[in-house]
Amino acid sequence: MTAPAASTAPSRIAVVTGASSGIGAATARQLAAAGYRVVLTARRKDRIEELAEEITAAGGQAAAYPLDITDRAAVDEFATAFKTIGVLVNNAGGALGADPVATGDPADWRQMYETNVIGTLNVTQALLPALTESGDGTIVVLSSTAGHGTYEGGGGYVAAKHAEHVLAETLRLEIVGTPIRVIEVAPGLVKTDEFALTRFGGDAEKAAKVYAGVAEPLSADDVAETITWAVTRPSHVNIDLLIVRPRAQASNTKLHREL
Repeated sequence: MTAPAASTAPSRIAVVTGASSGIGAATARQLAAAGYRVVLTARRKDRIEELAEEITAAGGQAAAYPLDITDRAAVDEFATAFKTIGVLVNNAGGALGADPVATGDPADWRQMYETNVIGTLNVTQALLPALTESGDGTIVVLSSTAGHGTYEGGGGYVAAKHAEHVLAETLRLEIVGTPIRVIEVAPGLVKTDEFALTRFGGDAEKAAKVYAGVAEPLSADDVAETITWAVTRPSHVNIDLLIVRPRAQASNTKLHREL
């Protein structure tokens, strides 16, 4: 597929990873509505092409680029499409399983680390020169409250999200003085069509129990609105870390359910 052409307004180009569903798709819609030309990346070509058509039909600008962020060669090739960009939203990630450490599947742990951490590293490294070249770049790392506190059955996902949090925190220290902001947004309980279903291997009953009795969990749009707000602050304002939870959730282990 031909890579999307660079815009004449580099600071208005926003690359969103994992844009085929959930928070990624919602963020792409909201950034497009805010005036950004969004570049949608994900492995599911049909999904991001449909979303690009939807955004374009609504008057926005969007291009789709199928990409596996764990494939460094593919990521590097993707990055050659851009001399400059303004925003990178590292959204791609996810959880697999909820087994205790004693019986957790190392393959699941490895896949979560590859997607959440190495994937974020790959895209960030590859696009860092283009973000710098823009003179006004923003990197968003979508982590999780799992990156700030643990819970039983979450070991592999918690470990990956802690690493992703540290990646963002360290990068911010290392590039201070350059024209790039590093923003971390860490959502709590978000109800989307796929997150819990993927985590439990397609078991709809287990997935439903995650949200059972919670009157108003966060939605993908809630998180996307938070990301868009942080990105659209004045250039000198950096939202280092924004933790967002539903009112019913006081911590990773304290959740009010109306059962």
